[in-house]
Amino acid sequence: MTVVITGASRGIGAGLAAAYAARGDHVIGTTRDGAHRLDVSDPASHARFAESLGGTAVDLLICNAGVYLDKGQMLEDGYPPEQWAETFAVNVTGVFLSVQSLLPNLRAAKGAQVAIISSQMASSERAPGGSYIYRASKAAALNLGRNLATDLMAEGIAVGIYHPGWVQTDMGGAAAEITVADAVAGLVARFDALELSRTGTFETWDGRPHPY
Repeated sequence: MTVVITGASRGIGAGLAAAYAARGDHVIGTTRDGAHRLDVSDPASHARFAESLGGTAVDLLICNAGVYLDKGQMLEDGYPPEQWAETFAVNVTGVFLSVQSLLPNLRAAKGAQVAIISSQMASSERAPGGSYIYRASKAAALNLGRNLATDLMAEGIAVGIYHPGWVQTDMGGAAAEITVADAVAGLVARFDALELSRTGTFETWDGRPHPY
């Protein structure tokens, strides 16, 4: 199986890359400055990366690359427009461009899967306030995934959207609830279970349906 993982330089992305490599899958982990270079916010970078793959069939595309730039911002004087633009360019447009640019590769696989890493902070039913930019971007990624699932179903491509847990990474912080290893094990199990009958699902890393 060939697995493409965006944002594979650290944290959950690096953990997923290691897990798939350990079980013998062909892993293509993208980074901004590594062997498989990809800046998900840059359309030209997507074009170069897709060209580098040639006609390689991609069985699983994991859209993991993301940023959380507005942590700790205050409503009164924070959340500048450039943070909105950069966050959406990575967390939303970056997901769309990843799928769009690799669509021929996904179509070349039999029963391909797309896994989008969103967050519980995407849920409109869970609104404790703050982190407006990150929450809005992850909600948009959730909506994008749901609609991609509808459009790609006829082609046999399943799309799942996932909350990876509050993970002990640079983004999640040392006080987070679970380790990268826990998150990775759970997510791999979720991706393994993804099929057309479950396309458009929004689930937690440990298999619970998440409210939209």
